[in-house]
Amino acid sequence: MAKTVVVKQIGSPIRRPADQRATLVGLGLNKMHRTRELEDTPSVRGMIRKIPHLVEIVEEKG
Repeated sequence: MAKTVVVKQIGSPIRRPADQRATLVGLGLNKMHRTRELEDTPSVRGMIRKIPHLVEIVEEKG
């Protein structure tokens, strides 16, 4: 089984640069307090590191 990470959006994309909004959409998040379970890959971790003020890691599985 692959490792996964559960990510929750905690910040609003309003008044954020376009690249930060695009990163949220790339993670599958676009509204407040939504969560997504994503595969734990270096690219996903990089996206999370790019917007740490907008998302939080809720849980790591695997």
